[in-house]
Formats: sequence, structure tokens, C-alpha cells
Amino acid sequence: MSAGGMPSEPGPVSMVWDAPPFDPELRVALGALGDGAREPFTLENLAARQERDAAARPRPTVRDLRADGRFEVDELRVPGASGGQDVTLVSARPAGIARPLPLLYYMHGGGMIMGNAWSVLPQLLREWALTLELAVISVEYRLAPQAQYPGPVEDCYAGFVWAAVHAAGLGIDADRIIVGGKSAGGGLAATLALLARDRGGPTPIGQLLLCPMLDDRNNTFSSHQMAGIDTWDRTSNATAWQALLGDRYGTADLPPYAAPARATDLSKLPPAYIEVGSAETFRDEDVAYANAIWQAGGRAELHVWPGAFHGFDTFAPRAALSQDARNARSRWLRRILTQSDASSPPAR
Repeated sequence: MSAGGMPSEPGPVSMVWDAPPFDPELRVALGALGDGAREPFTLENLAARQERDAAARPRPTVRDLRADGRFEVDELRVPGASGGQDVTLVSARPAGIARPLPLLYYMHGGGMIMGNAWSVLPQLLREWALTLELAVISVEYRLAPQAQYPGPVEDCYAGFVWAAVHAAGLGIDADRIIVGGKSAGGGLAATLALLARDRGGPTPIGQLLLCPMLDDRNNTFSSHQMAGIDTWDRTSNATAWQALLGDRYGTADLPPYAAPARATDLSKLPPAYIEVGSAETFRDEDVAYANAIWQAGGRAELHVWPGAFHGFDTFAPRAALSQDARNARSRWLRRILTQSDASSPPAR
């Protein structure tokens, strides 16, 4: 192991990389995707793939998200970092609840090169906002390569700080904010936890890291093992990191706020929920991140779902493993919220 609990380079690339088997239900779903959906991203096809994704990805309207009055939903434009470009936040909460609610501050996935703040909300609202009575803010951060590091990170942090400062007006409990995200969004959530600690910003009570994209070095055992097999493989991963980092890609002095796996100090971070599949590119970097948190004396709950590929619950939502994963996330959220509520001072 290298400093901070991160894995060292896996060894000669010429060795045989036998991939672990897929869960039977997930194998069927993966086969149904077809080769076109699993085509790796490259710098040459990136612009066309981004255009195709924007056209294909559903983007519900505010009216759609309000779901016939079940949710209060607003689009907010808030100041960006250092007077830069404004950031769009999509704020949603169950309707008819007057008291301040805990907040899930969420970053969407898409490898830093795709996705939007609106498309992730229907599932978040359905699964967590109603059942756990929490508010959700989804961040429309700028995408690479049009915006490179630190632009997307600073977008997310600016929105996070703004939401905490304006919590009263938003009906949010500023002392009960969880940062979360999936894939690239999981990496951004991990970054926010680091930034909040190091900048003395608002302190989240937890970080929900779903198959997070953490390591720009792209050289773990699992990244080689799942090359050409996973829905997001090391070719796509390298393309995304190059798009985000530009000339800084591959440099030795890259800061941990660009790639959290670079962090050597993971102490004094909020409790983390980290999940990943056993058959996905990010497996080893995510397991190493949980291990580094433990080594630093922190709290992390790690789930490695057997036979799961990247984004498995999106592609196969009815699979038993997908249901288990969603239930585990909900249990952790409920436990973190309950613990934070119990530790709050009694109302006067």
C-alpha cells in the first residue's frame, strides 16, 4: 500500500486479468444493452457522444418534478466561486412540511462529461425525500472539457456553501446536510467533504459515495481487470479524466480536490457510505478509499456488491442486487439522520 492507504500500481500490464463473474440477473441486463451502449468514450468521439447523451437523457421540467403537488420544486441561480459564473441548483422537498428538513446535497454522475441536475431527481425524490422526509438539492455543475478543474468542483462547493448559509429561507436544517453523488458525483461529494474540512466550510454529517470516481491514475488492478468489459472501463475513464484535467492530467502534484484518491490525510471527515461492484472498474480505488478512512480513525461503511458492474442499479433496477443496494443506502441515510437528530440540542 502507498501513502494514505491507496493501492500501489498493480504490476505488469501483460499479465492475465481474469474478470470476476457477473450476477446472473445483471449479466442478462448487460447483454441487453448491446455493443453500442458500451462503446468506450475516446477523445475523438467525446463531442458526438455528449451530443447524443444530451438528446437521449430525459430532463424533467419543474412541473414534472412537482408530481401533481407532492413536492415543492424550484430552480435557483446562485453566485459562483469568486464572482464567477452563476450555478443552477434544483431544490426540492416534500410539500406540506413546515419544519426545517435535513438536506441531501447531490451531484449527478456522468464521468464529469455528461448528465444533468434534473434527470436524477425523480428517483431521489421517490426513494428518499418522501420516505425519510428530507430536502434534496441537485447541482448543475459545468461539464468537461468545456469546463476543466477546478471549475466543476468550485461550482459544487459554491452551491453547497450558499445552501447552508441560506438554509432558513430554504426550510433546511443547516446542521443536518449530507453530501452525496454517484460515479463522478460521488467523487465530487468526497471532494466537498475534503474542502469543507480544509476551508472551514459548513460541516456535512455524512457523505454518500455511490461507486465514486476517485482516482485519475486509472491504474488499479480492477481498472485493468474490467477493461473492455465494464459499462465504464479504463478507456472511458482515461478520456474523462483527460477532459477534466487537461494539461494537469497525469501530473505528480495533482491536488486531492481534483482526485480524492490523491489525498494523504483522510482524518476528521464525516461518516462515509461507500459502495461499488465487485465487477467494476472503480472497485479497488473505492475499497482503498474506505480503508484509508479507517486507517485515519474515521467511519466508513463499505458495500462491495458481488457480481455488480458500474451503474448496475440504473440498468437493472428490478434485480435483487439492485434492490438490496437501494435498501442498504436508505438504512444508512436513516441511521445518519437519526443519530444527528439525537445529538442535536433540545428545542427551547
